[in-house]
Order: sequence, then structure tokens, then C-alpha cells
Amino acid sequence: MRLESIFPFLIWFKLINKESLKADLMAGITGAVIVVPQGVAFATIAGMPPEYGLYTAMITPIIAALFGSSFHLVSGPTTAISIVVFSTISNYATPGSPEFVSLALTLTFLAGVYQLAFGIARLGVLVNFVSHTVVIGFTAGAAILIATSQIKHLMGIEIAKGESFLHIWMKIFENIGSTNFYLLAIGLSTLIVSILVKKFLPKIPNLLIGLIVGSLLAMAFKEHTDTIAFVKEIPAQLPPLSMPTFSLETIKMLAPEAFAVALLGLIEAVSIGRSIATRSNQRIDANQEFIGQGISNMTGSFFSSYAGSGSFTRSGVNYEAGAKTPLSAIFSAVILAIIVLLIAPLTGYLPIAAMAGVILLVAYNLVDFHHIKQTLSFSKSESAVLLTTFFATLFLELEFAIYFGVLLSLILFLAKTSTPNIPVLSVDNSPRSTHRKFIDVSEKPTLQCPQLKIIRIDMSIYFGSINHIQKKLSKIVDDEKIHHVLIEASGINFIDLAGADALISENNRLKGLGGGLYFTGLKPIVYEFAAQSGFIKSIGNDHFFDTKQNAIRKIYKHLDKNICSQCQVKIFEECK
Repeated sequence: MRLESIFPFLIWFKLINKESLKADLMAGITGAVIVVPQGVAFATIAGMPPEYGLYTAMITPIIAALFGSSFHLVSGPTTAISIVVFSTISNYATPGSPEFVSLALTLTFLAGVYQLAFGIARLGVLVNFVSHTVVIGFTAGAAILIATSQIKHLMGIEIAKGESFLHIWMKIFENIGSTNFYLLAIGLSTLIVSILVKKFLPKIPNLLIGLIVGSLLAMAFKEHTDTIAFVKEIPAQLPPLSMPTFSLETIKMLAPEAFAVALLGLIEAVSIGRSIATRSNQRIDANQEFIGQGISNMTGSFFSSYAGSGSFTRSGVNYEAGAKTPLSAIFSAVILAIIVLLIAPLTGYLPIAAMAGVILLVAYNLVDFHHIKQTLSFSKSESAVLLTTFFATLFLELEFAIYFGVLLSLILFLAKTSTPNIPVLSVDNSPRSTHRKFIDVSEKPTLQCPQLKIIRIDMSIYFGSINHIQKKLSKIVDDEKIHHVLIEASGINFIDLAGADALISENNRLKGLGGGLYFTGLKPIVYEFAAQSGFIKSIGNDHFFDTKQNAIRKIYKHLDKNICSQCQVKIFEECK
């Protein structure tokens, strides 16, 4: 085993030079400034004390950068995982309490164990089976839940913790007349300033400017009201050591929810990493990314960090800022630690209403309006997945919504692969065709042989698709009375044992009717399986051909010559 496979950072260490160091340092500074308001906001969403969001943004990105595979992915606290942490742990403890923090750290450790195990088991390919539509639907639902949770801070309406989505909105409408306009002005001012700065001064950290404006407004309003609550002052210290709870009872209680957190974190990290890799021309190793995320969460749980994953915002900014290696994420974490040591006491001047305004903007940016519109316009099946995941996120337990979305993805995948496209082919006898070429008769109507049906199977033959394939063969045999079937097999990637058994059964049936099932164009790897499994021996070696010409030449000898003599089609050279 190569040393780089255990310590992947040895690969990109070789790429560090004077130019890359400068680029990574500048990108790190940019990322550190951005994550200050985000870290506090995400911790608030998660029900954790504000400093834990910053601790997570210090520890998680360093470990993930060292053990991941992406050069630009920046890990840390994220909105979606924060709301799942809150949803999970609030069932067992009061948000913000020491017990809540302890359980959140345990949840983080367990999620990291799952992720590391997935990576070691080389299960990175599983992310490919989770539809991007599920992620879009879940994040859109999470965005609305996040926004809903902040309305009470924006309007000053008292709502008990743990209320459901519908109950919160019912309480808001019932008490809308008691809105605190001081808080509303602070929150909306923060929100509007953040939007305007982003639009007209995109290089300036808009959320930070918005919070400063909200804080100044709160200071001005303090002379007129005592209803303005402020964020608890963050201690000016580095992440302190912590210890997850390892009691068997706690582990059994949190293990199912930790699996959901692990799954969501992996989907986020790999999809974001791949998204940026398409722009940077880098190849992402999903298994290594699983390992990086797992180790970062396990390590973070011992340094006061709750569950994190790849951040789309910070990763995108990191790439746009010119980062060359994962060292930029490490620089960002170190610079953030310095910032916290210097300005932590100032967080005591942040009004909660201003934080609510920032969180509303973060929630809005989570919604992928472009892809939602595209999905609803062009795909009924994907639309069903999107809407189902979206509403499950709003009205069901969040971890169940994640499982439900993944299950829907698998069902969608199996539905697509279980009904492969099976076009009917014929020989192109047009004057411009100089060689024996098969064409799809649905694309270009042409004559077909009344005794030999040529079809192409455009997907693998396995237990899920064989029923569809058998129905197609039955239609040919029973309805069209054709007993010789040639399968153009270049589109078949594999045949499993169930598929092989079904094809052998179909061939035996055709043989009983004086015909047979024939194959041409099998890929080498499929042919190797067919030979080793006894599939070729059972069908008959003389039913497999390297070329279409040989296939037609041999099959023609088995056709009924009485029918051939009266045939007006004569599409094959042998007919003439």
C-alpha cells in the first residue's frame, strides 16, 4: 500500500510553491472573513452556543483538507446539517444546554464513524445512486424550516421550542398584531443591507456588513426599548477539548439519527466537490472524501466541533479566490482562530434579530430555484421525487425525510434500469448505404424480415430488467409469430445469473418452435462472464457472432426457404 493512500496530503504537498502559497493565503483570508457570521448563524440554527459554529469552522476544514481528495472543498458547519442536528437533539435535551452540546458531539462522533466506515469499505459509488433532485428538495424544505424558525426572533413573538412547522405559522398569524417593530426593523435592515452589498459590492463580505448595520441600529434603539436581545458573548479562546458521551444507551439512542447525518454530510461533500472539480478539471475520489469527512467529524467531536460537511458557499468562494491546494482551507481555519481571539468580545453586541435577518438570507440562498423550475418543467418522475422529499422535510422528521429521499432515488434508478430501451433494427438498404448497417426502424422506417427480428438492448440484463425484456420477446414470438431473434448486444454492460437463466429459458422456447435466440457484438467483459457462467454453453456456441454479417449469414440458413421464396422484402444480401 502506497503511503499516499493513507496520507493523501502527501500528494498535494508536492505542488506547494511560492505562487501557490500566496494564492492559498489570499483565499484563506477571504474564507475566514466570510465564515465568521456564517459560523455563528449555523450554530444558532443547530441549537448550539454561537462559538461552536466557529470551533467547527476551525477544526473540521483542517482535517478534511488533509485527508480528503478535493483541492477546493472547504468543510465546516452547514445549514442543512445544522438543522438536522437541532431536529435530532432537541428531542432529548434543551437547545443550548450542556446536555444538548454533549449529545450533539456524540452524534458528530457517530456520524464520523459511519462516514469513515463507508470510505474504508469503498462505498463512495453509493453517492451516485442518490438523485441530485433529492438534495434539491431536501435543502429547499430545510430552507423553509430555517426561515420559519427565525420569524419569532424577527417579529418578537413568543413561540415554544419544538413546535411543528404548521403550529409555528399558526402562532405567528394569531399573534401578528403584537409584532415588535424595533426587532423587525433591525432584522430587515440587516437583510436588505446584506442583499445590497452582495449586489453592488460583491467583493466585500456582505453578511458581516449587514450584521454591523444591524448592531448599530440596535444600539440606537436601546434608548427606546429594552426588548432587544443580544447574542451571548463568545469566549476569546481556541476550541477547548471535549468528550462525547460513550454510554451504550446514548449510542443506541443516537445511532439511527447519526446515520442520517452521515449520509447527508457525504452527499453534500461529494456533490459540492464534484461540482467545483468540473470547473477546476480535478478528479474527485469519493471514497477518499468519505474518509476525510469521517476523520474530520470524529476528530472535531473531541475539540468542541459539531457535525460538519462541505460548504457550497465557502468552497465556491475558495475556488473563485484563486486557491491552488487544500492549504487554503487550513489557512482559513488558522486565520479564523486569530480573528476569534481578537474580536470575540464584540459578538456580545450582535442582536438576535440581526442574526435572524442573516439566517433568512442564508436560507433563501439554499433554494436552487433554477433546478427546481427545470425539474418541474421537464420531468414528471423527478418532479414527484422533488416534491415528495420537499414535503417530507417540512412535515416529517428530518432524518426520515433523508432516508425517504434516498429510497426514492433508488426506486427511480431501479425503475429506469428495469425498463431498458429495446429498439427494433433492420438493415439500411438505401442507395447511400455502402455496407450492412443496422438502423432503428422508429427513426427511419424501413422494411423488415418476416422471419428474423433484430433488436438492440440498451441496458444491462439483470433481475430487475428481465421481466421487461421477456415481455418484448413474447410480443415478437406470440403476436408477430417470429421465432428467430437476433440481439445486437453492444449496449449491454453486464448480464447477471437471473438474466442469463431467463435468456436460456427464452432460447429453449424458441428452439421448440424451430427458432432461436442469437447474439452479436457482446462486449469482452460480458462475453467472459457468459463463458465462465455456462451461459454460452447453454445457449449454444453457434448462437454467438463477432460481426453482424456473420450473424445474418448463419441465421439465414435456418430460415424457412418456402417463406423466403415468396418474400417480397429481401433485405439481406443472402436473399438476393
